[in-house]
Amino acid sequence: MTLPAGRYGPAPHPTHRLIPSRFPPIGLFDTVATAADAQAVMDLAGWTNDRLVVERLRRLPEAEWVQGRANASVVMASFLHVPLQGARFNDATLGAWYAAASLATAAFEVGHHLRREAVATGLPRLSRRYRGYTARLAGEAFFDLRGAQAAWPEVYRPDSHAAGQALGETIRAAGGDGLLYDSLRHAGGTCIAALRPSQVLQVTQADHWEVTVEPGSPQVRLHRLTG
Repeated sequence: MTLPAGRYGPAPHPTHRLIPSRFPPIGLFDTVATAADAQAVMDLAGWTNDRLVVERLRRLPEAEWVQGRANASVVMASFLHVPLQGARFNDATLGAWYAAASLATAAFEVGHHLRREAVATGLPRLSRRYRGYTARLAGEAFFDLRGAQAAWPEVYRPDSHAAGQALGETIRAAGGDGLLYDSLRHAGGTCIAALRPSQVLQVTQADHWEVTVEPGSPQVRLHRLTG
């Protein structure tokens, strides 16, 4: 399989990701040295009791497993614990590492989903705490969709991820590194979907933040909780 025709390049550096604090980091992969050790640790911790996790792990070549370095488990969790509907550029069979070129864009992205939750539950305001991570995303084969909304309207649809998932999985199968795309939540912002865990490097936990939204307002309030 070949990569789709288009522009390719590296991801910006650094990149930023916000993960809800209710999902604590579980260091299964952080200290193990080999894939066999990782498998044994996952068995002991019960990760492999989840049929979907097992299926995703089988799809992920062992060469792509991240282990033996700080926050390896955070990276692996993003690929193995996936919403049943998938996400913008991955289907439910394997996840991706989603990040942004700036903390502000990352906040607007999570704020969008938080606002949808507030609307669905009828709450006048909703706050949630997040852990920030920075990372370097290696590789030169990120499919660059920035500024191409007119050329790729189906991929940028706000109400369907079908076309984006098909494109992302095609790029993954062809050995690409991921995608760069315009944020639909933060004007001028850049988002990244990294499709290979081995390319998610130098993952560092940063500050803790509280994100607050209101259903009737486009604003996203970002309050730092730790220095």
